[in-house]
Amino acid sequence: MQKHRLVLYSNAGCPFCHRVLRVLDELNMDIEIRQTSIPEHRQNLIAGGGKAMVPCLLIEEPNREQWLYESLDIIEFLRQSVN
Repeated sequence: MQKHRLVLYSNAGCPFCHRVLRVLDELNMDIEIRQTSIPEHRQNLIAGGGKAMVPCLLIEEPNREQWLYESLDIIEFLRQSVN
């Protein structure tokens, strides 16, 4: 049972986003992907995470949320969360 909800903010033209998406496929993880080309998603990313940089993984837990930037950090978190 997953104790948190994951949302990946991404952009189709971003090679670092593609790196994270490949790992999601490899791990067979199905999480929500929000494209920042949609203005509402970009605004939510800036409001929550403080910057428009992608990829960004939003980790929602019952009492807090964490905004994780940097593709390698996101990949490490994803790999650890499946174990």
